[in-house]
Amino acid sequence: MTSSPPSLDATQLGAYFALIEASSLLKHTVEQQLQDAGGLSYVQFQLLASLGDSPTGSRRMTDLADGVVYSRSGLTYQAQTLEKRGLVTRTQASDDERGVTVTITQEGRAVLAAVFPGHIAVLDDLLFAPLTRTDIETLADILGRARDHMRRTPPRSAGPRRRKRAAAPEQAP
Repeated sequence: MTSSPPSLDATQLGAYFALIEASSLLKHTVEQQLQDAGGLSYVQFQLLASLGDSPTGSRRMTDLADGVVYSRSGLTYQAQTLEKRGLVTRTQASDDERGVTVTITQEGRAVLAAVFPGHIAVLDDLLFAPLTRTDIETLADILGRARDHMRRTPPRSAGPRRRKRAAAPEQAP
Protein backbone atom coordinates (compact mmCIF):
# COMPACT_ATOMS: atom_id res chain seq x y z
CA MET A 1 0.00 0.00 0.00
CA THR A 2 1.44 3.36 -0.98
CA SER A 3 1.00 6.38 1.21
CA SER A 4 0.21 9.78 -0.21
CA PRO A 5 2.93 12.43 0.06
CA PRO A 6 2.53 15.04 2.78
CA SER A 7 0.72 18.18 1.72
CA LEU A 8 0.81 21.81 2.76
CA ASP A 9 -2.20 23.65 4.07
CA ALA A 10 -3.28 26.96 2.53
CA THR A 11 -1.43 29.03 5.15
CA GLN A 12 1.83 27.12 4.67
CA LEU A 13 1.55 27.35 0.90
CA GLY A 14 0.77 31.08 1.11
CA ALA A 15 3.77 31.68 3.40
CA TYR A 16 6.04 29.75 1.06
CA PHE A 17 4.92 31.60 -2.07
CA ALA A 18 5.06 34.99 -0.31
CA LEU A 19 8.63 34.26 0.84
CA ILE A 20 9.77 33.17 -2.62
CA GLU A 21 8.11 36.10 -4.39
CA ALA A 22 9.34 38.70 -1.88
CA SER A 23 12.84 37.24 -2.07
CA SER A 24 12.82 37.30 -5.88
CA LEU A 25 11.53 40.88 -6.05
CA LEU A 26 14.07 42.09 -3.51
CA LYS A 27 16.98 40.22 -5.09
CA HIS A 28 16.15 41.58 -8.56
CA THR A 29 16.25 45.20 -7.34
CA VAL A 30 19.34 44.60 -5.19
CA GLU A 31 21.17 43.02 -8.13
CA GLN A 32 20.34 45.99 -10.35
CA GLN A 33 21.55 48.47 -7.70
CA LEU A 34 24.81 46.54 -7.15
CA GLN A 35 25.47 46.38 -10.88
CA ASP A 36 24.73 50.09 -11.36
CA ALA A 37 26.71 51.30 -8.34
CA GLY A 38 29.69 48.95 -8.42
CA GLY A 39 29.57 46.61 -11.39
CA LEU A 40 29.00 43.71 -9.00
CA SER A 41 26.86 40.61 -9.19
CA TYR A 42 24.97 39.63 -6.05
CA VAL A 43 27.45 36.80 -5.30
CA GLN A 44 30.41 39.13 -5.79
CA PHE A 45 28.85 41.57 -3.34
CA GLN A 46 28.30 38.75 -0.84
CA LEU A 47 31.96 37.77 -1.16
CA LEU A 48 33.24 41.30 -0.70
CA ALA A 49 30.87 41.98 2.19
CA SER A 50 31.91 38.74 3.91
CA LEU A 51 35.58 39.61 3.50
CA GLY A 52 34.99 43.21 4.56
CA ASP A 53 33.27 41.98 7.71
CA SER A 54 36.14 39.64 8.60
CA PRO A 55 38.56 41.10 11.18
CA THR A 56 41.50 40.14 8.93
CA GLY A 57 39.78 40.89 5.62
CA SER A 58 40.53 37.28 4.63
CA ARG A 59 38.69 33.97 4.52
CA ARG A 60 39.28 30.55 3.07
CA MET A 61 37.47 29.77 -0.18
CA THR A 62 35.64 26.81 1.39
CA ASP A 63 34.35 29.01 4.22
CA LEU A 64 33.22 31.63 1.70
CA ALA A 65 31.42 28.98 -0.37
CA ASP A 66 29.63 27.69 2.73
CA GLY A 67 28.64 31.19 3.77
CA VAL A 68 27.20 32.26 0.44
CA VAL A 69 25.91 28.76 -0.42
CA TYR A 70 27.62 28.62 -3.77
CA SER A 71 29.49 25.86 -5.58
CA ARG A 72 33.27 25.69 -5.28
CA SER A 73 33.77 26.09 -9.01
CA GLY A 74 31.31 28.97 -9.24
CA LEU A 75 32.95 30.72 -6.32
CA THR A 76 36.39 30.23 -7.85
CA TYR A 77 35.16 31.93 -11.03
CA GLN A 78 33.68 34.84 -9.05
CA ALA A 79 36.88 35.25 -6.99
CA GLN A 80 38.95 35.22 -10.20
CA THR A 81 36.73 37.93 -11.65
CA LEU A 82 37.11 40.07 -8.51
CA GLU A 83 40.87 39.46 -8.51
CA LYS A 84 41.17 40.64 -12.14
CA ARG A 85 39.44 43.87 -11.07
CA GLY A 86 41.89 44.27 -8.18
CA LEU A 87 39.16 43.92 -5.54
CA VAL A 88 40.61 40.79 -3.90
CA THR A 89 43.81 38.79 -3.82
CA ARG A 90 44.02 35.01 -3.70
CA THR A 91 46.89 33.16 -2.05
CA GLN A 92 47.69 29.62 -1.00
CA ALA A 93 46.48 28.95 2.52
CA SER A 94 49.36 28.85 4.99
CA ASP A 95 48.11 25.68 6.67
CA ASP A 96 46.95 23.69 3.62
CA GLU A 97 48.69 23.56 0.26
CA ARG A 98 45.39 22.80 -1.48
CA GLY A 99 43.51 25.60 0.27
CA VAL A 100 43.11 29.14 -1.02
CA THR A 101 42.68 32.28 1.06
CA VAL A 102 40.91 35.32 -0.39
CA THR A 103 41.64 38.81 0.94
CA ILE A 104 39.81 42.05 0.18
CA THR A 105 41.98 44.91 -1.13
CA GLN A 106 41.64 48.62 -0.45
CA GLU A 107 40.02 48.96 -3.87
CA GLY A 108 37.54 46.23 -2.86
CA ARG A 109 36.73 48.16 0.31
CA ALA A 110 36.21 51.29 -1.78
CA VAL A 111 33.71 49.48 -4.04
CA LEU A 112 31.85 48.23 -0.96
CA ALA A 113 31.72 51.76 0.39
CA ALA A 114 30.32 52.95 -2.94
CA VAL A 115 27.54 50.33 -3.13
CA PHE A 116 26.45 50.24 0.53
CA PRO A 117 24.42 53.49 0.66
CA GLY A 118 22.24 52.43 -2.30
CA HIS A 119 22.05 48.87 -1.01
CA ILE A 120 20.79 50.07 2.36
CA ALA A 121 18.31 52.40 0.65
CA VAL A 122 16.87 49.50 -1.38
CA LEU A 123 16.51 47.36 1.74
CA ASP A 124 14.89 50.20 3.68
CA ASP A 125 12.49 51.00 0.85
CA LEU A 126 11.46 47.54 -0.31
CA LEU A 127 11.82 45.33 2.74
CA PHE A 128 11.69 47.35 5.93
CA ALA A 129 9.42 50.32 5.10
CA PRO A 130 6.10 48.48 5.51
CA LEU A 131 7.21 46.75 8.73
CA THR A 132 7.24 47.88 12.34
CA ARG A 133 10.31 47.36 14.50
CA THR A 134 8.50 44.44 16.14
CA ASP A 135 7.74 42.98 12.70
CA ILE A 136 11.42 43.20 11.77
CA GLU A 137 12.48 41.52 15.01
CA THR A 138 9.91 38.76 14.45
CA LEU A 139 11.00 38.33 10.82
CA ALA A 140 14.66 38.11 11.88
CA ASP A 141 13.77 35.50 14.49
CA ILE A 142 11.64 33.38 12.15
CA LEU A 143 14.06 33.49 9.22
CA GLY A 144 17.00 32.90 11.53
CA ARG A 145 15.40 29.75 12.91
CA ALA A 146 14.53 28.52 9.41
CA ARG A 147 18.08 29.23 8.20
CA ASP A 148 19.64 27.51 11.22
CA HIS A 149 17.43 24.47 10.63
CA MET A 150 18.45 24.32 6.96
CA ARG A 151 22.14 24.76 7.83
CA ARG A 152 22.06 21.58 9.90
CA THR A 153 22.54 19.81 6.58
CA PRO A 154 26.07 20.60 5.37
CA PRO A 155 26.16 23.07 2.46
CA ARG A 156 27.00 21.66 -0.93
CA SER A 157 30.51 23.16 -0.80
CA ALA A 158 31.24 20.90 2.19
CA GLY A 159 30.19 17.76 0.33
CA PRO A 160 32.68 15.36 -1.20
CA ARG A 161 33.97 16.22 -4.62
CA ARG A 162 32.91 13.98 -7.44
CA ARG A 163 35.78 12.59 -9.41
CA LYS A 164 35.60 11.21 -12.86
CA ARG A 165 36.97 7.71 -12.85
CA ALA A 166 37.87 5.64 -15.83
CA ALA A 167 36.14 2.32 -15.80
CA ALA A 168 38.50 -0.27 -14.39
CA PRO A 169 39.18 -3.09 -16.80
CA GLU A 170 37.70 -6.37 -15.72
CA GLN A 171 40.23 -8.89 -14.56
CA ALA A 172 40.17 -12.46 -15.80
CA PRO A 173 39.62 -15.07 -13.06
